[in-house]
Amino acid sequence: MRPVIGIIGNSYLINDQYPAHAAGEMNAAAVRDAAGGMPLIIPSDPDLVTPQELMATCHGFVFTGGRPNVHPEEYGEPETEAHGAFDRARDRVALPLIRACVAAGLPILGICRGFQEVNVAMGGTLYPEIRDLPGRDNHRMPPDGTLEEKFALRHTVRFSEHGPFHRLMGAQEVMTNTLHGQGIKDAGPRIVIDGHAPDGTPEAIYVADAPGFTLSVQWHPEWNAADDPVSRPLFEAFGAACAEWSAGNRPNLQKSA
Repeated sequence: MRPVIGIIGNSYLINDQYPAHAAGEMNAAAVRDAAGGMPLIIPSDPDLVTPQELMATCHGFVFTGGRPNVHPEEYGEPETEAHGAFDRARDRVALPLIRACVAAGLPILGICRGFQEVNVAMGGTLYPEIRDLPGRDNHRMPPDGTLEEKFALRHTVRFSEHGPFHRLMGAQEVMTNTLHGQGIKDAGPRIVIDGHAPDGTPEAIYVADAPGFTLSVQWHPEWNAADDPVSRPLFEAFGAACAEWSAGNRPNLQKSA
């Protein structure tokens, strides 16, 4: 049996009237084709699911990207216009679930907003708009063009020498896409920034001393994941960790503490 991998969904209004929970098809395809798991879309509503129920059902979680941002109240800052749109229901599902998974050693993979959620869940803060910072580039998705053009590789990410991303990718520098407005301001106390864009923007992180898989990235590896030489090893490693959890091979928390 394939491991069941939960994909955190986002809230949408179809035709501006019908509320729905959904996740991008490419996330599900990446879970199936590169991670070897069975994708299961999770509704981002704390009235529908609890961390305990989700962890009893899934063997790993992908915290996806999404247009709404983590509300700054979650990291102790006031809301401003620059912070953009929010999804407080997703905040209330994702942040406690991340903390519970990290503590238990259940595998998580954060992508874009999910990357930011991992940092916030572990006590970090965010910049509302990277492109407004001196010396930083515009990391937002191009407003025009095809999906192929929007998800095209746009900058390098350089990893720490001999760090987990360097070991996983077999290279210290890779090319990635970039489709985000916010980014890490202060890393959480246990967040290790393991990769940066050329302008200094954090792009790859993990949780120090976590008993399970916690690699997260600011770019979108779900795009063409099965064939991309950077995306595939990331999803394969995550899928292998989920398969271990599914098989009952759980971390020794006493030894990991």
